[in-house]
Amino acid sequence: MRTGLIAEKVGMTRLFTPAGVSIPVTVLKVEECTVVGVRKQSEDGYTAVQLGAKRVAANKISVPLRGFYAKKGLEPCRVLKEFRVSDDALHEVGTTLSVSHFTDGQLVDVTGISQGKGFAGSMKRHGFGGLRATHGVSVSHRSHGSTGNRTEPGRVFKNKRMAGHMGHVQVTTLNLVVSGVDFDRNLLFIRGSVPGPKGALVFVRDAIKSGK
Repeated sequence: MRTGLIAEKVGMTRLFTPAGVSIPVTVLKVEECTVVGVRKQSEDGYTAVQLGAKRVAANKISVPLRGFYAKKGLEPCRVLKEFRVSDDALHEVGTTLSVSHFTDGQLVDVTGISQGKGFAGSMKRHGFGGLRATHGVSVSHRSHGSTGNRTEPGRVFKNKRMAGHMGHVQVTTLNLVVSGVDFDRNLLFIRGSVPGPKGALVFVRDAIKSGK
């Protein structure tokens, strides 16, 4: 099991196959992805690699993090992410990883924060059908209707699907295909959509449920 990478979502475009078929792809930019720490089985009880990305001034991070980077002699990073790896996939601190970490055609999992939609009604948030358009229904055509029961239990159950905050949650999209790698510009072309808005940071790793 290898480490993943920290990437920035640039946007979407399309690529063409030799047969002329259009493939929608999401463009991810990988830059300044550095190994800032290593977790070992003998010392920490598990094996993992800590990656840092997005260089930042020292006064923009907390004092404990300043000491963390100063002790290792590295430039401070705005983003830290830890990836669980196997014993034979550890990297030395200071190693820089690039898009060459992935190959064209392989399957990856991408984790990111989905776009926030704000407060949304039950029809938009959960796909409810709404109330009737006639027969006494007025004003509340897009409401979710009754949510409770009778005297027993006399309350609304937890996790009831209702209107509320939609989006801005962690989402992982599985088994996406790497449709191309641009080594000169450090770009990954992922077939299909990836969670998050433009400019969002995402975490890309080898697919763990590909069945291969």
